[in-house]
Amino acid sequence: MVYCVNCGANIDDSLETCPSCGAGASANPNDAQQNKTMAIIAYILFFIPLLTGDHRKSPFVKFHTNQGTVLFLISMAAQIVSGILVFLVIGCFLWPLFSLVSLILCILGIINAANGEMKPLPIIGKMTIIK
Repeated sequence: MVYCVNCGANIDDSLETCPSCGAGASANPNDAQQNKTMAIIAYILFFIPLLTGDHRKSPFVKFHTNQGTVLFLISMAAQIVSGILVFLVIGCFLWPLFSLVSLILCILGIINAANGEMKPLPIIGKMTIIK
């Protein structure tokens, strides 16, 4: 089985494109097995795979580095917005909510990487920064 780089669906080895979204399948189980650690690190310190260049060597690491980078940027933007809205009192409620959602998405990404899956994260999974 290989995985779709775009949507993370399992694809039969005989198919070259994903039946779900039409994207090409390029990650394989060996790639996932060999690069699980770096994919997990991508959610904790997203810039490490970028600095080491591992995101260029492995489609699996590239997928998870993209997910980790998007999660980091969205989380930072949400924290800035909630910090600004503190003056309107609503920010006091949004900050913990944004933090909890970010933590849950991070844990989901780590679980996906540890299981060798390329499933996009809910809500933000379709965004692509690293091409």
